[in-house]
Formats: sequence, C-alpha cells, structure tokens
Amino acid sequence: MNPYQNLLISELNGVLTVTINRPEALNALNQQTMRDLANFFRDALPNVAQIKGVIITGAGAKSFVAGADISEFTQLDAQGALEMAQNGQDIFFQIERFPRPVIAAVNGFALGGGCELAMACHLRIAGEKAKFGQPEVNLGIIPGYGGTQRLCQLVGKAKALELMMTADMIGAEEAHRLGLANHVVAAGEEVAKATEIIEKIATKAPLAISKVIECVNANYQDGKDGYQTEISEFASCVRTNDFKEGATAFLEKRKPVFKNL
Repeated sequence: MNPYQNLLISELNGVLTVTINRPEALNALNQQTMRDLANFFRDALPNVAQIKGVIITGAGAKSFVAGADISEFTQLDAQGALEMAQNGQDIFFQIERFPRPVIAAVNGFALGGGCELAMACHLRIAGEKAKFGQPEVNLGIIPGYGGTQRLCQLVGKAKALELMMTADMIGAEEAHRLGLANHVVAAGEEVAKATEIIEKIATKAPLAISKVIECVNANYQDGKDGYQTEISEFASCVRTNDFKEGATAFLEKRKPVFKNL
C-alpha cells in the first residue's frame, strides 16, 4: 500500500523514482504533497545503504511542478506564512542533505516552488520542453522555499536577480547555459538520463559520495566551515574499508568492489 497521498514511488535496481502525482493541478505543491516529501525522505534514510539514488519527477507531460498551490495562500496571515516558509525550507534541506544523489527529472514547468524543489536536488535533467522560473513577484510575494539563495548559487547573483525581479521563464537550453540544468534531453528521456547518471555514481564508493554531498553543502550552511569539513571528512574516508579497497584496486589495475564500509 502506498503510504503517500500525492506521490507515486517505484524502485528498480536500487533507484527510487518519486513522481509527484497531481496532474490535474500541474503537480502544484500543496501542503499534503510537502508532507509526503518530508515523510518519504525521512522513511528512506534508515534504508539508505540499499539506495543508489532518488529521481524526482512530475506526473504527465506538461509539468514537473508548476509552483506552490496558491489556493492555500489566500488565508495566510504573517505567522502562517512564517511557518509555511520555514517548513518548506526544512523539507528541501532534507532533500539537499540526503546522502545519496537526488536528481530532478524536469519534464515540463518548474516554476516557483517547483523550481525551488528542482534546485534543492543535487542535479537537474531538463527535458527539451522544460521551463524554469521564479514568478512570485507577479503575486506580490517572493520565493519562500530557498529560491532566493539557491538560484544565486547556481546562476550567479545578477542573473538570479534578473529572473526573480522580471519573473521571466527560461527554457531548457538557457537553463543549461546558465548552469541551472546539468543536461538537456529529448522530452520523455529525463528519467532515463537521471537513471544513467545514478548508475554511474553507484560504481563509486558510497561513503565517499555521501561525504562529497556533505562537504559541498557545508559551504552554504551557517556555522559551518566548508574547508574544515573537507579536512575532517577526508580523514574519515581514509579510515574506511572502501578506501583500502579503492587504493588496492587502483594499484592492482582492477575495478574496485565497494561495500559501503
């Protein structure tokens, strides 16, 4: 039985595909969907040793996630808005800090909260018909789920300001040129490309992959020194059996067999 109301979950060879399943609303992120995402990543963490990676995509051909569900915004007061933004950021931090690769397979509109969700993933694969944007100023608000920060990290301050202040949408090729999308593929091939990348990453040492994610994230976390985190985690990797196997395999000119130990 599927424990998530608005998510469809499938698994193939250790790759989990999470499909946001509200096609009638262009997969807009209502609060139930946000709870489902939080619960999925919470539930997945204890079983992470069996997971190669996670792909997030949207149901239907039109939309990855077309934004937050604006119908839930109309009755918000200031306190409710604070709580909604904090909750959204906390959930997207769960995704960003997940110790296996999380890839957004962007198969259509990724606008507002949908763009923020894609940016919280480690990588983004854009179908050729994908559209990205942060159009919140059209509604008299701003991004609240980390968009003002992550968009700057990915495309630079000036371009991020332009996109957020004009509310312009950009296509897949421009997103790729700016660094927002890692790859552009034919429509319908987004999940296949994401799977290909996860399978390639899965041939590397899983503990080392998790430490790369941790160190990169540390650069953007308050109270964290990314360089010091790198020093510490480099040392922790050297103590693992996977490092011994990787180094030995290199010297013996064979492929390593990593055991996540």
